[in-house]
Amino acid sequence: MKHIKYILLSFLIFSTFSCKKEFLNLQPQGELTESQLTTQDGVEGLLVGAYGLLNGNVNGTYGNYGAAPSQWLFGEVASDNAHKGSSVGDQPPMNAIEQHSPTSTNDNLSNLWDRCFEGIQRCNNTLKILANLQAGNGSAKFDDARAKEIQGEARLLRAHYYFFLVRVFKSVPYVTEATSGTFVPNDKDIYPNIVTDLQFAVANLSTTKPKNQKGRVDKYAAQAYLGKVFLYQKKYTEAYDLLNAVILAKADLTTMPYADNFDITKEDGPETIMSVQHSVGTDGTGGDNGNVGDILNFPYGNTPINCCGFFQPSIDLANSFKVDIAGLPLLDGSYRTNPYKSDFGLTGAAKDNYVVDKTLPLDPRIESTIGRRGVPYRDWGIMAGDTWIRDASNGGPFVAVKNTIEAAQIASGSAPGTTNVTGLNVNLIRLGDVYLMAAECAVEKGDLPRALTLVNAVRARAAKITPQSINGVPAAAYKVSQYASFPNDTYARNAVRFERRLELAMEGHRFFDLVRWGIAKQTLESYFSFEGGYFDYLKGISIESRDEYFPLPQDQIDRSKGTLKQSPGY
Repeated sequence: MKHIKYILLSFLIFSTFSCKKEFLNLQPQGELTESQLTTQDGVEGLLVGAYGLLNGNVNGTYGNYGAAPSQWLFGEVASDNAHKGSSVGDQPPMNAIEQHSPTSTNDNLSNLWDRCFEGIQRCNNTLKILANLQAGNGSAKFDDARAKEIQGEARLLRAHYYFFLVRVFKSVPYVTEATSGTFVPNDKDIYPNIVTDLQFAVANLSTTKPKNQKGRVDKYAAQAYLGKVFLYQKKYTEAYDLLNAVILAKADLTTMPYADNFDITKEDGPETIMSVQHSVGTDGTGGDNGNVGDILNFPYGNTPINCCGFFQPSIDLANSFKVDIAGLPLLDGSYRTNPYKSDFGLTGAAKDNYVVDKTLPLDPRIESTIGRRGVPYRDWGIMAGDTWIRDASNGGPFVAVKNTIEAAQIASGSAPGTTNVTGLNVNLIRLGDVYLMAAECAVEKGDLPRALTLVNAVRARAAKITPQSINGVPAAAYKVSQYASFPNDTYARNAVRFERRLELAMEGHRFFDLVRWGIAKQTLESYFSFEGGYFDYLKGISIESRDEYFPLPQDQIDRSKGTLKQSPGY
């Protein structure tokens, strides 16, 4: 972690052996035993190790894509926001995620499962050893206040890992520090367990963090996370109270520049509620503490970071940033009418002479989200089109922006020897997200004026974005206006949902939002109908109820010898 040095500790819980030979009872070399860890330093080290899995990486910097904290694969590629990108033959299991046809042997599923349960085990180890220490079975105990804080941190982290699992798999076994036995069935709803952990964190964490340890979770993170979980359960009153408490405690969102959320030099700013801390360069890990899960998600070709062309914004997403003459989103779906004119599909002189349409009315957040030909891309220069793309026929004409860094930051922000592992943090929850979750609750509670205020605050901040320009001329007719009113629940609900797409696109939320709103089938099938007009591999895809979740890894079912049951429909 950045600000908290990683200490990845493992320990051994020993069984009692009947052997009496002393040489059979020697302490193992290279591992720490339970008794050695039952100290204040041991517990603190175990807790930091529990934080360590937030970046989804263990045992090397490659292959941890499914466990990326950005959830780019399950949250975005599985939605209408993004394509897997790259070429069809590179990482083919990801094609199945995009096309909603994964099998239980898809390695991205195993990756997420394994990494999250490793994180859960680290949390459980922390709680177990802490309990032993406080019971007098080790050296000096913690004072009660710090002991409660450690429990709160570990239980919030455990809730996070379980939340990532239950959103993807639905049927998940629940294991705690008190669990005994080999296998646990996955036949119960674990949301109540997640809620209990988060409620404990809310009650026992402070609103302040230790100096120079910005990566620590605090009371605000616990409140926001619990509010989010209640929102997923459609417990709008409970969620609303918690989310409003966070909003009231923070500064005005409109004073916080939108692009700061994606700037490596402005991390952990006032908008950050809970983020995954990444570090590179001086931590001695060769990049393992960096943003490993997004290692593939940079433009291709002759660019400052040129690997590997994955995670490309969809054509549908680009169109969603279009606005009407008043500067409002096209909520009626007409944003697909007269689609955005990129150079996709052009040939010859038309391709060579393509010029971006500077008269197109757009929400300026598009430039922080989508790299499009003819428009400046960070400080990399003008986005050149196909020469920045691995295979446009497979992924489309656009590249991602939010997960990248400035070219000028590469020397300090990338791991030695591999520029595509950066130190850019990933926001799990930021204040813009909290505003829109609270607005959603307000709609469902019938408080439309409050929902209007919250959405308009998000839009007011967007209106302050400095326009992108080409030779001193704005690259589009940028405009973001306020809603005058929300005339009814249906209109307000659509406005909040559309705003979430614009504000949070490519940040890992979209697919899970569609599922919890109960509109995944209609939205994705409509998307496949539109996007399939550009990509044959998306034509005719239908969404069934089982496609709202993904199959459990087959190797886990096999190991459980039948205790774990596969998700219905798989």
